[in-house]
Amino acid sequence: MQFHLNGFHTGDPKHHASAGEPANSDCLPDEVDVLIVGCGPAGLTLATQLSAFPDIKTRIVEQKDGAIRLGQADGIACRSMEMFNAFGFVDKVMKEACWINETVFWKPDETDRKNIMRHGRVQDTEDGLSELPHTVLNQARVHDFYLEQMRHSPSRLEPNYSRRVVDVQIDIEKANAVTLTSDDYPVTVTLERTDEAHRGEMETVRARYVVGCDGARSQVRKSLGRSLVGDSANQAWGVMDVLAVTDFPDIRMKATIHSANEGNILVIPREGGYLTRLYIELDKLNEDERVASRNITSDQLVAVAQRILHPYKLDVKEIAWWSVYEIGQRLCDKFDDVPLEAVGNRVPHVFIAGDACHTHSPKAGQGMNVSMRDTFNLGWKLASVLQGKASPAILDTYTTERQTVAKELIDFDRKFARMFSAPPKGSPEDKGDGVDPKEFQEYFVRQGRFTAGTAIQYYPSLISAEPIHQHLAAGLEIGTRFHSAPVVRLSDAKPMHLGHTVEADGRWRLFAFAGGGDPAAAESGLGGLCRFLDESPDSPVRKHTPPGDDIDSVFDLRAICQQDFRELSLDGFPQLLWPRKGRYGLHDYEKVFCPDLKNAQNIFDMRGIDREHGCLVIVRPDQHIANVLPLKAHDELAAFFERFMLEAK
Repeated sequence: MQFHLNGFHTGDPKHHASAGEPANSDCLPDEVDVLIVGCGPAGLTLATQLSAFPDIKTRIVEQKDGAIRLGQADGIACRSMEMFNAFGFVDKVMKEACWINETVFWKPDETDRKNIMRHGRVQDTEDGLSELPHTVLNQARVHDFYLEQMRHSPSRLEPNYSRRVVDVQIDIEKANAVTLTSDDYPVTVTLERTDEAHRGEMETVRARYVVGCDGARSQVRKSLGRSLVGDSANQAWGVMDVLAVTDFPDIRMKATIHSANEGNILVIPREGGYLTRLYIELDKLNEDERVASRNITSDQLVAVAQRILHPYKLDVKEIAWWSVYEIGQRLCDKFDDVPLEAVGNRVPHVFIAGDACHTHSPKAGQGMNVSMRDTFNLGWKLASVLQGKASPAILDTYTTERQTVAKELIDFDRKFARMFSAPPKGSPEDKGDGVDPKEFQEYFVRQGRFTAGTAIQYYPSLISAEPIHQHLAAGLEIGTRFHSAPVVRLSDAKPMHLGHTVEADGRWRLFAFAGGGDPAAAESGLGGLCRFLDESPDSPVRKHTPPGDDIDSVFDLRAICQQDFRELSLDGFPQLLWPRKGRYGLHDYEKVFCPDLKNAQNIFDMRGIDREHGCLVIVRPDQHIANVLPLKAHDELAAFFERFMLEAK
């Protein structure tokens, strides 16, 4: 990370100096730019991202009286870890979390079907999928890291707890306006205080944008007249976090266990070395029956788990948390307030995210992950619009991009849940719906990229280009997340990952991969690109960077050369690649990189970069690739950003 740009300061560099009015008062203001409802993973991801912009007036409210102590979600996919890295707290998660390295598969023992036996094991995530691991950590701790980040952000944002949303009203006339004036707040939210000291008091907040991250029973969603539509599998499951003594050998592995007649279990090792989560299959529910009517107790869950694990023993010493639930997959028809027939003619001002717009079973470990990525997708778009950098038209892409992802998740979850609950194919228990245990294992492996979150691909849109020049970077597909790779920083020979330069700061990244020859030469593709960006009146850097801001405040240009770092010198490159910034005009020396040849990890080979011509890879603020262009395609570069970026004033 970089710091001291505008002067030397002691202390933790992650603790930013306060800027503007602190957003941590007990009373809500009358007017805000963004009001976030709900302090779950989706809400806190959005609040943390927006807290970095003190010029955006953000508040987050929560019906509970404080931060959660125990969270239902625990699995953190590789893609979410990459996102945490952009926020700056992935190291804390990696140190505290349990790493999931292998998955083992158990089935009934053919010689004695009352027992279970191990029949397979696989590496949990394939090599090279991500430089960061799949981990497990209590959701409450993830919340803690977000809250700490918000607390030390320039805006000093903290949640306002004990607020229940009563009503959300949209002024359609203002919402239909192409741009908002300084007095336009199209959304009015009425809240009731539920804390003892102010119980029953009502508050009214006018907002430019409202984001409902308030769960499956979302009041924000209901205010839009939208509902979750789907079905239930009529299958009850229990979940427990336990401290237990057992002779089951894979208790510290992720394990799927299929018994002959007692049901199935998914074992998830938890952080700390001793805690274990058990997802336990219970009896089928009758049609229209709810799991609450069964009055299931924790003792019953333990007894079922003990029967499934036979002949292994399970002596539960303590239950940290437990619950029962029924499997269901439900999806909202749209994730914002604009009717389908009005899309393109009206700007959305109310959004829903996370469980408010999609629900599914927890066994695939996707709930928290997909919810966080919903608002990671939305946050930078809201910031760009509110700061006058981008057209409000980009807000329509939130629903189109994230609803597609949610539908893919639900389709996957429906099949995964069915296969997990099915008896082994050909067994005495198979009534025609059995699944071959080997087939289940193969399906798990095939879907590994999806569950890791790295297979998500956004389709062409206003902010995602057609793959016309994709051949120049075959391993960096447009629409997918930017797949990092090792590099060496030229200025100080530091080995690092290129993707780790992408922070959650709302900036676009321009990764210029140099072609063959001398990258610093004036006639090179890289040299020509730098001249265009620095001097041309059509340059997006010149057109869209506010006067007086640092040259990389909107577009962060980075160069990756093919030579060993010892063959190049930073002062031979154009000034744009070691620009002067901040109040002292200090040089930024961290813009040029070389392959990691010492460890035989050449980013050009790993990501299929055209060595002769090189290319420009444009990466969105949410780390997804927006375009791949030739280095000399200056007109195409300008035209791409012209579609949605506004000229700086």
